[in-house]
Amino acid sequence: MRFSVDAHAIGQKLTGNEVYIRSLLDGFAKLDSHSEFVAYVSALDVNGWVPSRFQKRQVASNRYWRLGYHLAECLRRDRPELIHVQYNAPLLCPAPIVVTVHDVSFIEHPEYFPWGSAWQLRLTTGHTIRRAAKVLTISQFSRQRISRAFHIDPEEIVVTPLAAQEHFRPVNRAQAIRRLEERFRIHRRFLLNVGDLQPRKNHLGLLQAFHGLIHTVPQLQHLLVLAGKETWFTPRIRQEIQRLGLGDRVLFTGFVEEQDLAALYNACDLFVFPTFYEGFGLPVIEAMACGRPVICSNTSSLPEVVDAAAILVDPRSTVEIVRAARDVLLDAELRERLEKHSLQRARVFSWRETARQTLEVYYAVAEGQRQKRTTTAELARVGR
Repeated sequence: MRFSVDAHAIGQKLTGNEVYIRSLLDGFAKLDSHSEFVAYVSALDVNGWVPSRFQKRQVASNRYWRLGYHLAECLRRDRPELIHVQYNAPLLCPAPIVVTVHDVSFIEHPEYFPWGSAWQLRLTTGHTIRRAAKVLTISQFSRQRISRAFHIDPEEIVVTPLAAQEHFRPVNRAQAIRRLEERFRIHRRFLLNVGDLQPRKNHLGLLQAFHGLIHTVPQLQHLLVLAGKETWFTPRIRQEIQRLGLGDRVLFTGFVEEQDLAALYNACDLFVFPTFYEGFGLPVIEAMACGRPVICSNTSSLPEVVDAAAILVDPRSTVEIVRAARDVLLDAELRERLEKHSLQRARVFSWRETARQTLEVYYAVAEGQRQKRTTTAELARVGR
């Protein structure tokens, strides 16, 4: 068998999409020593993120050129059993398609996207789903929403959850703190939020809640650390910080490499994730895998992902977020209980299992296509 994977996200700092495809490739290398794998990458240096025995093909980083022409040409040459993509397949795809759709926020909340991009995603993702041999997603929540948005039987959508990578684990907190002092000049205790600076992550609500927290409990001297790639929405977040007078209490790290991110998780006193909408919410499981107490939204996929291991809040309620954060920071017994439950919940998810489930889909699709070709050939012989 030869399987192709659109791995253009690797090295592009595309956060969850990049983690997803890198982790799958690593899992495939460990689980399947018989099949050939071809990874289509755009970055010139993939830093060992593609397993050494996998073939690599360079494809255009420009999405229009990659999806309109270049990727299809590679597939015609490589002739794989299938191509696995995230959201969008080549316009004229010569191979069977397995597509992962993480969520449909672009349909349910187009207001969170720059003008025109939500419409474009809806059009191109819908076109890919209609041609796909199999659709994958990352939570039961997303499965139901994809089914509703694109009129697909939910039983035809396979759920393969995300997980924390192995380096997200508890480490010596003093060492993690020293690393952050050197790397980011963080010299105080802090609350942490991880995610690109975009509207659906609800940074504005988080800032308002943090403002309320430090005024309600003035003895808390914590910083709020925002770890994530800056976007078109960043100026609005900075305006809110200025309006609230939080300039000396909020620290931006920008995009953070994984070893620094693991240190941030381990060193924080509390991970706060009051996002409006998530297909899974990978940072929550990463924080839990590091044994940190978590406050997150009671919306979208997050109750499913965290189960009873985190405090759930209404992301639109500043009062709820403040109350939950105050309780965790001031109640050592509650904090210790959440830390224990976090570690237990994170162990439920495994990239090895996700890779195994994905490989099962690959083989099922490949076998189905083989049977179709056999049937077509037999009918052609009968016709003659």
